[in-house]
Amino acid sequence: MEEGRGRALRALDYMWGGWGAASSLLLLTALWEAGHAAYGTLVLPSPRDTVASLWDMSAAGKVLPAILETSRNALGGFLSATVAGGILGGMAGASDMMRRLLQPIATLLLGIPAIAWVVLALLWFGGTGAAVSFTVLITTAPIVFAGAAQGARTLDGSLRRMARSFRVPATTLIRDVYLPHMLSYLFPALATGLALSWKVTVMAELLSGAGGIGDGLAVARVQVDTVKAMAWVLAVVGLLLAVEYLMLEPIRRHLQVWRREMPGSGDIQAGGF
Repeated sequence: MEEGRGRALRALDYMWGGWGAASSLLLLTALWEAGHAAYGTLVLPSPRDTVASLWDMSAAGKVLPAILETSRNALGGFLSATVAGGILGGMAGASDMMRRLLQPIATLLLGIPAIAWVVLALLWFGGTGAAVSFTVLITTAPIVFAGAAQGARTLDGSLRRMARSFRVPATTLIRDVYLPHMLSYLFPALATGLALSWKVTVMAELLSGAGGIGDGLAVARVQVDTVKAMAWVLAVVGLLLAVEYLMLEPIRRHLQVWRREMPGSGDIQAGGF
């Protein structure tokens, strides 16, 4: 009974969050329309013209292949960054020596602008998808590294000792304690890195001509077609919103429930560097 009620409340909360997002989008659309009325189509096309252009490009078979190409480049680099940043960050959080060794490198990489990495990747890999994926990897890995290091560093030592005293199986300890705790710190970094990966991918595609949404934006810029450029921007925004609310938001809410229900979660949350 209680479990069913809890699920209903979580579903209601999720729907309420969706209404808030819809209200924000409606407000943004109204401001967009006002900007169009003030500056005209050349500067800011109307939402109706933008949606119509996106529909026409979709019907012509241009949008879906571009979205798939951008998704492949973004996810390829992001998954590599997740593996590399997660492993190295876990090592840095578990060992002071590794933290002193790796933290300056992560800070240095994070401080280099993404556009500089795009230029270097083009020189190294040429105008290919490898250049795009490399740029995503090198710009998002330090963010994942920071989240993994924080999660590993704040693991509750007393909880580990108690588990050893009661001879809790290692698999149970990893599944029910270590992994949820690590994810509660790592997930915000992953969400930030995932959002950044799409933006970096589109920028790299625009400069490299490697296909995808960025290449469509480059063609619209050459043609001085503001409507088509805004249509490609709308495609990117729609893709980001789909990832956010269909994939990331359910995971985030699940982790929030775990944090609230975990005994002594306030003490763990207070931990840090």
